[in-house]
Amino acid sequence: MGRTYIVEEAVGQYLANIDLQGKAFVSGLLIGQCSSQKDYVILATRTPPKEEQNESLKHPKDKLDNLDEEWVTEHANQVSRMLPGGLLVLGVFIITTLELANDFQNALRRLLFAVEKSMNKKKLWSFTEEEVSERVTLHICSSTKKIFCRTYDIRDPKSSARPADWKYQNGLSTSWLSLECTVHINIHIPLSTTAVSYALEKNTKNGLTHWAKQIENGVFLINGQVKDEDCDLLQGQKKSSRGNPQVTCQSFDVRVLTQLLLTSDHRSTATVQICSGSVNVKGAVKCRAYIHNSKPKVKDAVQAIKRDILNTVADRCEILFEDLLLNEIPEKKDSEKELHILPHRVFVPISGSTVMLCDYKFGDEAAEEIRDRFIEMLDQMIHIEDLEIAEEINTACMSSSMDSEASLDFTDDEQAKQPLKTTVVLKIQQNIGLITAFAVAVLAAGISFHYFSD
Repeated sequence: MGRTYIVEEAVGQYLANIDLQGKAFVSGLLIGQCSSQKDYVILATRTPPKEEQNESLKHPKDKLDNLDEEWVTEHANQVSRMLPGGLLVLGVFIITTLELANDFQNALRRLLFAVEKSMNKKKLWSFTEEEVSERVTLHICSSTKKIFCRTYDIRDPKSSARPADWKYQNGLSTSWLSLECTVHINIHIPLSTTAVSYALEKNTKNGLTHWAKQIENGVFLINGQVKDEDCDLLQGQKKSSRGNPQVTCQSFDVRVLTQLLLTSDHRSTATVQICSGSVNVKGAVKCRAYIHNSKPKVKDAVQAIKRDILNTVADRCEILFEDLLLNEIPEKKDSEKELHILPHRVFVPISGSTVMLCDYKFGDEAAEEIRDRFIEMLDQMIHIEDLEIAEEINTACMSSSMDSEASLDFTDDEQAKQPLKTTVVLKIQQNIGLITAFAVAVLAAGISFHYFSD
């Protein structure tokens, strides 16, 4: 018996309304949530057309072989940033003409594994052995409307297709539960002299990996309580006359406690590291996760919010680096320190659901740009007035100073005057040196020592 996919009826209507418009096929992503018993699909979005895509191929069979995996995987990477904790790309769909009805499976299989590999490459966390490792492929014939639903084990590159059930349900996510928390971060990432040859983005991710372990090992309080991970999240909730917990639009407050000191059975060794500079990520981030209301476990809820914490910090840093590379900063030979404001988070509701999607916005971006991204990436029309600004943020700024000590003192004093509680700042501090092409920060000319304990 294969897996069962419970699908929001609006997804079925969305797929039925997709018009091939003379094309041989249309591909897209399926978005939802995994659980041990069954999976939930609450959203589908077609792959946006590529502007330079050539549609002049003469033979339809050649077109399916020409499925642009790189374009689809990039779309999946962008979409994954817009998903709060608990949601992920569950698989891919393709709608084809009748002529291609027998030629879709190999293309879908390749696409599914390519998408999964690309998305997992940038994550600060890994799937556990206990988690569901099956992902879904959905094929729909535009002429006969027949649906073929198959799953593959993404942990096994040689896995074969397994049949799966595809069942529609109205109002699937109208009563899903939300978990919200604000995490204050102050991550110091020393850049050793042996690592300066790497891109700053890579060094930053390596530093975030150490912080991610602290979050993974943290203690999570739900509504101020530590709960057993195998307990039902809704345990102790009042029940209605029908026997169902009253969970409509219910939200849980989550707090994260990270370990400051090692226990006595662990030895701490002080180390000296010769560094050319450092990266500091500090401020506060708003995190949010959603989970189904069908007897959810505490461990599933904690895992969802935990991964949202890791994803939102990593995504913001990645978006900033992309923005700096896109708008290449001119060389500043007299600069030791640069101050950047990371993009802040906005949430957008899904029609007929308690679930909200998210995006990231720089201070100088207009709300219309957020709307356009949702149309392009998720094929969702949103109203600007529905945007929920999760974090207030000042206009992005960059400061530099010749004297590193003075620069540090100045920046800290200035930051103390700003509403840091809702601001995330990436401070890139490096000694004066040569700026290479597309470099985001100034490389070391002097050497500083950083002492820290692990």
